[in-house]
Amino acid sequence: MIRLLCLAAAFCASAHPAAAREIIVQSTTSTANSGLYDHILPLAERATGVTARVVAVGTGQALRNAANCDGDVLLVHSRAAEESFVAAGHGVSRMDLMYNDFVIVGPADDPAGISGGTDASGALAAIASAEAPFVSRGDDSGTHRKEMELWSEARADPSSASGGWYREVGSGMGAALNVAIGMGAYTITDRATWIGFANKRDFTVLVEGDEALFNQYGVVLVSPERCPNVDALAGRRFIDWLLSDAGQAAIAGHRIDDRQLFFPNAPR
Repeated sequence: MIRLLCLAAAFCASAHPAAAREIIVQSTTSTANSGLYDHILPLAERATGVTARVVAVGTGQALRNAANCDGDVLLVHSRAAEESFVAAGHGVSRMDLMYNDFVIVGPADDPAGISGGTDASGALAAIASAEAPFVSRGDDSGTHRKEMELWSEARADPSSASGGWYREVGSGMGAALNVAIGMGAYTITDRATWIGFANKRDFTVLVEGDEALFNQYGVVLVSPERCPNVDALAGRRFIDWLLSDAGQAAIAGHRIDDRQLFFPNAPR
């Protein structure tokens, strides 16, 4: 079942359709801000004849947009929500595509003393105890959802400090990082965005390596039965290419400062 969309991958990745087609991909700010799409979409278009137009928003908004039939393909990073999306009939066969990880970044003076740690929820508990400034995306993105999972594991409720040491910005990752750095505050970011982020000042990665910080991305074809406007043929071509050896190699080939940002792990 997991390979149904890929049965024609070799053909789709090597043969151009008779006419070019265009699809909308509902996706995340992290994939867009990291430059991934600038790298892979021209390769996908040459291989498949499909032009992908990316709408880069938080994962929660991307899921809502796709459920409202505003898109052909969904590429986000909140597995439970993606599986619920498919189970509700909005999408077809969610598949793993690639992964990286989240990290906690903060200022060099590190007022909560979390530097070098590998326990993400423990680090958040220390930040809450110190009432050290923390910036949350607060936008129902995959990153925000991960953050809230970690606060729950830390047995802390930052919402009680909203507007105090805990600041919710309701913005994408790049904007949240700019606010955090301007405030001298901690925040959680996906590593790809952090690597490509230019305005780091004295900020650095303070906590990494916790299994809880694993960041899996999945890809789903929006259901053509639920949404008749979906171009299922072009969407399948695009997804099949992403999952093919060529697509996976293109994802692995996206680097900044010779550092790989995403690690392909499509099912084989």
